[in-house]
Amino acid sequence: MKLLVIGGSYFYGRVFVMEAAPEHEITVWNRGTYSMQEFGVREVKADRHERTAVCGEDFDAVIDFCAYGAEDVLTTIGHLTGKIGQYLLISTVDVYERNPSVVKDEDTPLEERSIAGEAGAYIAGKVAAERAAEKICKERGIPCTVLRPAILYGPYNYAPRESVYIQMLLQNHALPCFTDADGRFQFVYVKDAAHAVLNCLGNETAYGQAYNLCQDQAVTYESFFAALKAAAGPEDLEGLAEVPLTVDQAVSQGVPVPFPATAAETHLCDNTKGKRSLGVVYTEFEEGMRRTYKAFRNVYR
Repeated sequence: MKLLVIGGSYFYGRVFVMEAAPEHEITVWNRGTYSMQEFGVREVKADRHERTAVCGEDFDAVIDFCAYGAEDVLTTIGHLTGKIGQYLLISTVDVYERNPSVVKDEDTPLEERSIAGEAGAYIAGKVAAERAAEKICKERGIPCTVLRPAILYGPYNYAPRESVYIQMLLQNHALPCFTDADGRFQFVYVKDAAHAVLNCLGNETAYGQAYNLCQDQAVTYESFFAALKAAAGPEDLEGLAEVPLTVDQAVSQGVPVPFPATAAETHLCDNTKGKRSLGVVYTEFEEGMRRTYKAFRNVYR
């Protein structure tokens, strides 16, 4: 298939391109921060809002990894005047109404309330992007599929999430031990999320559908650190200091708290639809952390 990947050089998009390149003809349209030439793909270095040479071409599918608002979707698809066989929008499970007591499936209403802060702006932008994609794809007769991943983790993730704790373990020989964190959260291994995109391509079952991407098990900070230490092994754990901290103490001291720390922040989702309709298979969290730790150990050791 002839694919246009918008974004596609950082983490989720990068791993997708790595997985898809052997079987598909790929054009990556981004600002060129990270080169993708080693994977044999065509690169177009430009802002997504600019018109480029690819705008008049036909594509079997457009996979959009970096739409953060309605304007991103409307402008980009508006520039693409050629035939688009399918548009896949990478959204997030954060678009659902905030309610820690409900496990969200794809029929759960989206969050329409205004939420303060940077997180609220991100949620509002993603909800608006989904609405815009639905609107413009309907107008142009383009089949649209939305994927909503939970917390992505894995090799190439340099966002300050799991990698920041791996770095602390290897370089500082210390990890926090949160004494009052009772939040639960879900991950999705990045390669599993990349394969979910592949399973959607040209799949008429996925047209007009949205899918949650999240592992089966809910994780706590306690089980997260247990999986990290199991991945590290005895050699790296020698002399490790585990520092007890409340969440408030951690925040005041600049210790990262990247995942939901309280029950009120818990936001769990159901993955049944994607497993049944797309055949998505999830890597066990402990195995995913083992692979992730191995990759980052080579960076931070």
